[in-house]
Amino acid sequence: MMTHDMAQMPMTVAFIVSSVVAAAVNRKEKLQNKINIFAEGMGQRDIMVMVAIFILAGAFTATAQAVGSVNAAVRIACAFISQDYMTAGLFVISALVSLAIGTSCGTIAAMTPIAVSLAQTLGLDIGLVLGAVVGGSMFGDNLSVISDTTIAATGTQKVAMRDKTIYNFKIVIGPALLCVLLYLFLSAAQTGKAYRPEAVNMIDCVKIIPYLFLLFLGIKGVNVLLVLCIGTGLNIIIGLKTGMFVVPQAVTLIGKGTLNMAETVIIAMLAGGLLETVRRGGGLDYLIKITGRMMTSVRSCELGICLLTAFTNLFTANNTVAILTVGPVAKEISNKKGLNPKRVASLLDATSCVVQGILPYGAQILIAVSLAGNITPFDIIKTMYYPLLVGISIMVSILFSKK
Repeated sequence: MMTHDMAQMPMTVAFIVSSVVAAAVNRKEKLQNKINIFAEGMGQRDIMVMVAIFILAGAFTATAQAVGSVNAAVRIACAFISQDYMTAGLFVISALVSLAIGTSCGTIAAMTPIAVSLAQTLGLDIGLVLGAVVGGSMFGDNLSVISDTTIAATGTQKVAMRDKTIYNFKIVIGPALLCVLLYLFLSAAQTGKAYRPEAVNMIDCVKIIPYLFLLFLGIKGVNVLLVLCIGTGLNIIIGLKTGMFVVPQAVTLIGKGTLNMAETVIIAMLAGGLLETVRRGGGLDYLIKITGRMMTSVRSCELGICLLTAFTNLFTANNTVAILTVGPVAKEISNKKGLNPKRVASLLDATSCVVQGILPYGAQILIAVSLAGNITPFDIIKTMYYPLLVGISIMVSILFSKK
């Protein structure tokens, strides 16, 4: 309110202030215990894995840019996708990549530099293009059988991944198709620059090999950390072989790439500390208790589970953590009220993706902002139609589906 512009508020400051307030509200613990609780939250395994992904994503992106993989991918994309369909094409490509590798964060890290370069080359709105990339990545992540959210949702509800994916597909396919149409229309409405695609040569094909390996290894179910390590290694090999840089420069590139993600890493750790402080203070239990009072019918139970997931995701800024937190409660409700566990698993995953996709301090938006440069989270969020449409689809599904 002091700045009259939310974009002017650094996320690190927002988390520090929120954490101080959360600690002050909990009067049962001594100051040293509060500090210990916050530190434990910052160092949670899930948070540290996320931090590792951020770091490796920065290294991969920096080396890929130095090799020229981004420019090569731009030339290839421009050669095969019409300028009028580029934004919609990026949505579809991001969805396919995320579906294959099972992580929206990894997909955004790989696709954002490409999308920004295409937007600058074709005169497209960068916010719109990145909205398509992040939205498409969330679509693929939501349906991927190797996604953390899928694993968490099916694990807590004790259902098969295939069954959960089928239910999820029914909820998200309509919004995805509408997004493609919207991006086609909005891209056509932009004047853009007249552009004649450059010829694609063999070197361009070689330079995008690391991206192809990301896709291939993701399909094989290889851990995303290992995938990013291999991708970075391939970038270095290609760069050395093509004379783009020498070994000392490669080391420098990796160092700079990891440091570029410093703010994102700090925010992730602060978010973990805040979550643990709120949880130990009884904040999450209070939300669950309050929401539980409204759960009487099947529809109200499903709506309550969605609200619990949404609120938890809002406070944790991590859709996997939100599902793991609410999942056991949802399973208990499901057993008592006779809900379909396959549907509950799909609602957990879909709802968390809706909230995660619109959080200005969520990992997906932060990665895109960090890699894009001169752009704010709100420039991207206002052009992300996929989460909003999925939210509407979930409500329609709950209110009008046959029980």
